[in-house]
Amino acid sequence: MVEDPKRSAEFVEALAKGIAVIECFDAAHPDMTLSEIARRVGLSPAAARRSLITLSALGYVGSAGKRFFLKPKVMTLGSGFYFAARIDEILLPELRQIVETHGDAASVAMLDGHDVIYIAHHSTQRARRATAVVGARYPAHATSLGRVLLAGLPKSELERYFARVEPKALTSRTVTDKNALSALIAEAGERGYATTIDQLDYGITALAVPIRNAEGRVTAAVNSSGYSGLVSPEQMVTDRLGDLRVAAGRISAAAARTPALSAALNG
Repeated sequence: MVEDPKRSAEFVEALAKGIAVIECFDAAHPDMTLSEIARRVGLSPAAARRSLITLSALGYVGSAGKRFFLKPKVMTLGSGFYFAARIDEILLPELRQIVETHGDAASVAMLDGHDVIYIAHHSTQRARRATAVVGARYPAHATSLGRVLLAGLPKSELERYFARVEPKALTSRTVTDKNALSALIAEAGERGYATTIDQLDYGITALAVPIRNAEGRVTAAVNSSGYSGLVSPEQMVTDRLGDLRVAAGRISAAAARTPALSAALNG
């Protein structure tokens, strides 16, 4: 769901700062100086330093000279969810079946603020392009998964999303006009699926469908993606839509029987 700006009186600011420091590292910023981290997170150097000292003592951050980097222990933060929610038992078999049938890649993602975050992925692809590994996050407006998830939001939350987001162009074909995006999201809601081509990165064509909970609310999405030069959105709809909808239904049913996954998907 789109983030609620209201914070409880019991909100722990220091914990939030520490998590923000961990999250500021990515492929483009694998190691940074104190000042770089403070700038990316929006903290004072002193506040960033306190977080780094704490994270270093706990074994999540290391340093070499004046540069800081994440240590392998960080992966334990996500592995707890991965195993508790039985991602490997419930989601991956569905994604493997999609890939075995159609080739290319398949993913499951959820909405997190203005982004989608990938919670499961399977692929036969090895080309250099935007990587949909578990834990990766990308702007919702530029993905088929994101458009399906945005289409499932209540009207008030979707309006809040458009009031806050400033869509960025990731390729020359990325749709950034809010009116055009709104129309595409509405279309995704009406059709029950979304397609994209060269929106997130060149060479990516994708088709996504929603995953719903027992009450019919959209809680996640599953997609199939391929190379734009080899498959068109129309071909994907013809060849893959039915299989994606079957997979989404099975995931929904399995989640209802798995408390940890159900709780995670329902936010």
